[in-house]
Amino acid sequence: MKRLIFINGTMGAGKTAVCQELEKELAPCAFLDGDWCWEMHPFQVTEETKRMVVENICFLLGQFLRCSAYETVLFCWVMQEQAIAQEILSHLDLREVQVERFTLMVSEQALRQRLERDVKAGLRQPDVVERSIRRLPLYERMETEKIDVSDQTAAQAARQILLRLARADREKGAAQANLAEKPR
Repeated sequence: MKRLIFINGTMGAGKTAVCQELEKELAPCAFLDGDWCWEMHPFQVTEETKRMVVENICFLLGQFLRCSAYETVLFCWVMQEQAIAQEILSHLDLREVQVERFTLMVSEQALRQRLERDVKAGLRQPDVVERSIRRLPLYERMETEKIDVSDQTAAQAARQILLRLARADREKGAAQANLAEKPR
């Protein structure tokens, strides 16, 4: 069975870095960062561009899921509303696919430090700090497993996710064993 793993969180939470760590550990694995589908100049957020980006994400994820070379597909993106993830999932053939969803949670102080460092390095625009901080409460409501990454490296956060995936596999295996033992 294939595994599709969504890594969610606000801008600056460390989604891409965590997925890069996971990609090494979960081989054979494919990784798609939703931001790659927004790599345009000028950057424009309109109904048309939003629709195009979601369609491109769904197409690429579907291709990775259909490809026999990969057992795991990682996807990260800023999905501050449950509906965003649900829309993507609704366009994918998830038969024989186990979906796991994680949100990288980060304290306001840690997020501010990370983003201000990125702004000083010229990696982000200054307005990202307040926009990202305003979105923090939205992630609390997400129907995902939460990982607090405020004081963690990407490798440490990836390790936590790997441990939770292993636990889920053990629980699923135990449940299947119980079903097999029940008399019919």
